[in-house]
Amino acid sequence: MAGNEVLTERDGAVLIITLNRPEARNAANRALAEGVAAAIDELEADSDLRVGILTGAGGTFCSGMDLKAFVSGETPTVKGRGFAGLTEYRSSKPLIAAVEGYALAGGFELAITCDLVVAAENSKFGIPEVKRGLAAAAGGLVKLPKQIPSRIAMELALTGEFISAARAYELGLINRVSEAGEALAGAKDLAASIAANGPLAVAASLQVVAGAQDWSTEEMFAKQQELVTPVFTSEDAIEGATAFAEKRAPNWKGK
Repeated sequence: MAGNEVLTERDGAVLIITLNRPEARNAANRALAEGVAAAIDELEADSDLRVGILTGAGGTFCSGMDLKAFVSGETPTVKGRGFAGLTEYRSSKPLIAAVEGYALAGGFELAITCDLVVAAENSKFGIPEVKRGLAAAAGGLVKLPKQIPSRIAMELALTGEFISAARAYELGLINRVSEAGEALAGAKDLAASIAANGPLAVAASLQVVAGAQDWSTEEMFAKQQELVTPVFTSEDAIEGATAFAEKRAPNWKGK
């Protein structure tokens, strides 16, 4: 269980991870970073958990780095995990960001580290680091050009301006837009759709889609084959086909 800065709650096969510093708009300090890393460890270690949802308390996702802590010499990073204990880590299970309010600077970088994003219609996204004489070095500058057109990524990086949920959806940066206050409910719906599927198939598909952008045309099928071959020879593959033929829900074993 994480500390007070990060709360975890199990909802069936889903682990809900809540950034819990509402008085600071969930700005990341060292304790929050360590709490997120511990929560991700909990998600990874439990085979009954299939999906993680990352959200924020108090109507804000995350406003970025705690600048007061930064000025006093505190760094909100975890070795091997990056900013807020996550931005340099690849979870083996799908992560969904449920965004209300602001996802700015490091908070934006946390959101785009997740595999899927559900955002409230009144939420705002941006990497305003340049306005503070800083750079979006927790993934904003390197991940964003892989997720949206490079010229738009360049504009966001150089101006520091915010974009709306509607614009983020238009750009393909987020998956779904919910009513204000309903982002977590929307993320739970999405998580349920994923958790109903074969866990081995989901894990392999996640790895392939995540890695594909960095694979050359010559190597992509070989790399994919390496990851998906165990899926096709698994007990779950037989169960999936059998359940379909018998018109019933599959009983996944994860093997």
